[in-house]
Amino acid sequence: MHLAYPAVLAALLFCVGLYGVLARRNAILVLMSVELMLNAVNLNLVAFDVWLRDALHAGQALTLFTIAIAAAEIGIGLAIVLMVYRNSRTSDVDRLRDTAETRHGADATDATDEKAEAAA
Repeated sequence: MHLAYPAVLAALLFCVGLYGVLARRNAILVLMSVELMLNAVNLNLVAFDVWLRDALHAGQALTLFTIAIAAAEIGIGLAIVLMVYRNSRTSDVDRLRDTAETRHGADATDATDEKAEAAA
């Protein structure tokens, strides 16, 4: 088997996933892009394992660990996204960042006003 075919496919998958992480605004699509990048890494691990004819199949073992980590990451990530969506009614990453900065600034102003009222 030629190593170039799965390596090129994995590179393309990784580039598509990287573009998805950098260009998407929806948090769920960002998580899907991260999963695509992890699958590209898994493809490389298995391809190199077959190409090197490793007796211990270390590439396949690492792939199983990567799949387990990816499953845990997507479970926790979706739980966080659902909780944020329930609280703010949006899953747009840019709006969430703006909302957090606005809340932080508003909390600081409220705390300063409360201290001024308590002192008076």
